[in-house]
Amino acid sequence: MMAAATNIADNRVAEVTAKERVFGQLADAISQALPTATHFTLTVSGENSQFTRFNRAQVRQTGQVSDGSLTLTVMLCDRTASGTVPFIGDFDTDWPLIKTTLAELQAMVPQLPVDPFVVLPTGAATSRTVNQGKILAAHELATTLLSPVQNLDFTGIYAGGLIFRGYADSAGQRHWFETTNYSLDFSLFDSQNRAVKGTVAGNQWQQPHFLDQINQAKHQLALLARPAKTIDRGQYRTYLAPAAVAELLPMFSWGGVGEADLQQGNSAFGLLRQGQRQLSPKFTLRENFAQANIPRFNNSGEVAPLQLPIIERGQLVNSLVSSRSAKEYKIPSNYASRNEHLRAPEILTGTLAREQILARLDRGLYLSNLHYLNWSDHPNGRVTGMTRYACFWIENGEIVAPIENLRFDESLYHCFGDGLMDLTDFQATMPTIDTYDQRSLGDSRVPGILVEGFTYTL
Repeated sequence: MMAAATNIADNRVAEVTAKERVFGQLADAISQALPTATHFTLTVSGENSQFTRFNRAQVRQTGQVSDGSLTLTVMLCDRTASGTVPFIGDFDTDWPLIKTTLAELQAMVPQLPVDPFVVLPTGAATSRTVNQGKILAAHELATTLLSPVQNLDFTGIYAGGLIFRGYADSAGQRHWFETTNYSLDFSLFDSQNRAVKGTVAGNQWQQPHFLDQINQAKHQLALLARPAKTIDRGQYRTYLAPAAVAELLPMFSWGGVGEADLQQGNSAFGLLRQGQRQLSPKFTLRENFAQANIPRFNNSGEVAPLQLPIIERGQLVNSLVSSRSAKEYKIPSNYASRNEHLRAPEILTGTLAREQILARLDRGLYLSNLHYLNWSDHPNGRVTGMTRYACFWIENGEIVAPIENLRFDESLYHCFGDGLMDLTDFQATMPTIDTYDQRSLGDSRVPGILVEGFTYTL
């Protein structure tokens, strides 16, 4: 089975290598066509992916997507203009499209207002990362995934194949990133339409790991068959599994640890920077590209540090600073993306062993997943959202009953601060599985957390 997968993966790597060559040719042609005083950046984003959707343990939809786009930005006298065109991967097809776009941008850019914080291409950095995975071939998906779940209401979507990103500019910088990977986002349903969610992802298909995830979901599904317990509003000791913690992490990016948000007063962590609020010394958050499934280079061709501490032992030691913010606020850049979001987040582990989770929780709530998160009090870092899927009431360190969905409203300063009892001594890698417009890259590495007095409002 794996030999077939290897051949398909290798064929796709060869195809993307050809696209990489065409991308370089396009960048060279743009350099020759532009006057010396004009700067440019060129980025490419594309994929060759297999998508298969399952419902009631049957294939309901399947197909392959091969797609790509080029974005050209022209900069002259602190003015910028950008345009996007499809990327085919054939120079004779792609160059006329880019050439036309280049002419349009050259005519447009002198008429645009000055951008005082424009970041011009500098340096001569180059990089090339190729991760050749071994994933399932398209013809293997149905048999491999559905055989173990024939008697279950198994629903989900598989997305797998090759993703590539590239960057080039007028300064001569060149970056290329490609990876072959997959994700399977699935749910098991019972006859009462209650569900348990699971995700497997990576660049090496591991059937034992998939079977283990299915068995864990089946066990939780059996627990959901017990009569549900109604939970009154209030504060309860709560364990948030890694998948639930991963849902909280985007709040650190959304008006969080970005320098522009901090400078403009739009950050939930302004009080932390000012020393008016504290996080727990048990809590450490960092950017860690060492194992991340995402390029280190950003849309300006800058390469982020391999590791960057953000919150260390409860203290905000670094914000995410793009070169644009660095220019505006006159501080050093750490080559964050322009939107200053976390790209390779990792929360370090604690001391709570897996087999001790229920005993330490003792009496309270076990949350497998969260969703619909939003700020309820942004300046004070307060988040609201809903529990989801397999969540349980715990008594005397034992699972007693599933719960109906609850709304929570809690501050990050509490659940990662004075309410943080411990973090697990293990992490889970939670992939970014968005497929809007294109398959997303990236993941987060997070432990579970045990919180005292987590607040539920209804």
